[in-house]
Amino acid sequence: MVELSRTRFEELVGDALDTIPSELTALLDNVVITVAEDPPEPGLLGLYEGIPLTERGDTYFGVLPDQIFIYWREICEICTTPEEVVEEVRITVVHEIAHHFGIDDARLHELGWG
Repeated sequence: MVELSRTRFEELVGDALDTIPSELTALLDNVVITVAEDPPEPGLLGLYEGIPLTERGDTYFGVLPDQIFIYWREICEICTTPEEVVEEVRITVVHEIAHHFGIDDARLHELGWG
């Protein structure tokens, strides 16, 4: 387990977002990324809730933003070094953003972002 303040963890999420190419982040639409303390079920590092871009049609308007949750305590719990936290945050952020783009878990595992 790695002891890390929530503020520092939030910085790591911001750093992870900075590694995503700007042409992709420009396509993020109506989505909020939130650092949350505990997941709804043990072992969950991140969660995407919303309507992926691939499923939005002409009737998509006036809806609340999609949400991506990155679970601070769970990630710190499974890591043994600060460097592992940095890498796990990056993987989790990319994984959940990929869901926003309509990429499912099976394909993410194939691509090495499981």
